[in-house]
Amino acid sequence: MGNHFIIIAGEEAGPASNKMGGIWNVIDEEAHTLASLFDSGKIKAKENTEILVAGPYFGHRGADWNRGLNRITDMEGLAPLSSDGELEKCLKTLESEGIKVFTGEEMAGETRIGYLQFQTSDYGKIRSSYMGKEMTLESRIKAEAYELLGLDSLKYESLPNGAEYTHYLSLSHSISELIRLLIGSAPRTADTWAEEGAGKDLIPCPGISLHCHEFGTFYAPARLKKLGIPINTVATLHATLPGRAAGYSSIQKRRNNDSTWPPGVPENLASLEALALYADTVTAVGESTRQEARLFYGINGIVIRNGITIESEKIDWNRKELCLSGIRNFLSENLYRYYGGEKIEPEKIIPIFTISRIEVENKGYPDLLDSLMALEHIIRNSILEGHMEEKIKVICFLVTAEGPKADLPEGFPVHLPKDVLVGNELRLQQMIEERGLDFPKLVRGKHSVAAVLYPQIISETDGGLGMGVRDFMAGCCAGVFPSRYDPFLLTGLEAGREGTPSVVSRVCGFSDAIKTIESLIEGLGGVIVVDNIDLSYYETVLEYALAISYFTRNFVDDRVKYKLLCREAFLLAKDMDWRKPAEQYYELISGAHFCMRENENPAKSKK
Repeated sequence: MGNHFIIIAGEEAGPASNKMGGIWNVIDEEAHTLASLFDSGKIKAKENTEILVAGPYFGHRGADWNRGLNRITDMEGLAPLSSDGELEKCLKTLESEGIKVFTGEEMAGETRIGYLQFQTSDYGKIRSSYMGKEMTLESRIKAEAYELLGLDSLKYESLPNGAEYTHYLSLSHSISELIRLLIGSAPRTADTWAEEGAGKDLIPCPGISLHCHEFGTFYAPARLKKLGIPINTVATLHATLPGRAAGYSSIQKRRNNDSTWPPGVPENLASLEALALYADTVTAVGESTRQEARLFYGINGIVIRNGITIESEKIDWNRKELCLSGIRNFLSENLYRYYGGEKIEPEKIIPIFTISRIEVENKGYPDLLDSLMALEHIIRNSILEGHMEEKIKVICFLVTAEGPKADLPEGFPVHLPKDVLVGNELRLQQMIEERGLDFPKLVRGKHSVAAVLYPQIISETDGGLGMGVRDFMAGCCAGVFPSRYDPFLLTGLEAGREGTPSVVSRVCGFSDAIKTIESLIEGLGGVIVVDNIDLSYYETVLEYALAISYFTRNFVDDRVKYKLLCREAFLLAKDMDWRKPAEQYYELISGAHFCMRENENPAKSKK
């Protein structure tokens, strides 16, 4: 094999689909950071190294296994894949087997990143055969998975999330089948490799490395291992299914060494997650996830944190002011238009935000809303004592949604009719109203704090603020992330990238990561960590409120100090860039520990 392919795979891989953040951000950053490290010479790549990103293809509405998400893969900005004869031949062979792959590429500096998007939705219609029996391609994949690893697809596909399981199995099979074809049409067995390596000091290194993000692609390294194809594989856990099901109680489970699974763990998906054991190396994005993998699956792994890419060297203050002004004017105009009362001056509005998946308890929404109630009392007392200007209004956006929305009313989300909301969105809106954090009390001057639900995936065409998510974060004065269960909390880094300070919970992996970074300015804190593990609930809520008050008070009274807080948040994020994690991943997936580098003297390597 002439080329060395680094394949980065995941369910959210490929060109961004219409979904908030998630694994795609991590995969995209890893691919582009590796490319930049190759270009700069900071990583000496093997000759003819190519980066391939592999994932699903959802070409139209209804193609997604999850109809509620309505993800559509957008590949318009990509050039045609300029594959060499070897890769092109394998892709044609896949297509002859019924495995359709949509391809494209982009250049990241001097390095090419190729995209391979597998369309699994038709596998139940394509004819195939297995062990002499005619069946669909989907059935063939399931039959082989049972034969190789005992995966009981007959049972798993009958569960309520059977379509999700089938999609993941099909996607993983397709990725591993491409690798099998690239290695050679007749796969060698593990014994064959051992025989060929007898009497040698080094393990043979096939020209493919595979990095799988999350359980949706973990069947790929397991299948390759069972077929005796010894490529370098890494499986990265961003969370565990039993941990997610346990939520905030997973902390107690780890402390008690309680490996029993909580109710609600999907058996079929957990069977795929357990396949991480077959990868050469298992990594976790945070210490809590590493401990969960060991507790629930008996898998020992290492921690490689997430990161973020920041190209600028300083904060664009003009941009932040423009974004802030846009949010303030939007709120001022629409509050007056839809709720009446005395018009609130835009300069009196302090917007803050949280953004996450709509997991009400795990993401700490009750804690946040209760802390906003406490903040109301803090601000009221500050005004009475003359420490804060009157008529200041703190408005917290809760950006979370069951899925993307269309045809929204004017003034959204300030104008938010109940018929727009579904599922947990309705629950969150009710929680806001029960605590008196809705807008009527704010505009009548009775309250200084309000919460507004933003049940939409933020974009310039979202029917709301009309801002991209980065501009939205830049325009808010602070981010608040009170997760009770969060393996990493990438949004904390994303806020820091925009020079926006934040409050984060101790339970998230991000808080572990910043412990290793010294405070840049003693006595300040661009990121404030609240202990939501050992403190009581009421103490935790008060700590969140005091932290928010700290940012808002400095924003109003001491803009110089506030800008220093913004700068510290920015520098903390910049110090946690993707370079170190990407270097660690490359060391694992390139086989650097096992493969002799080119032109290296064997005699020297033994000294």
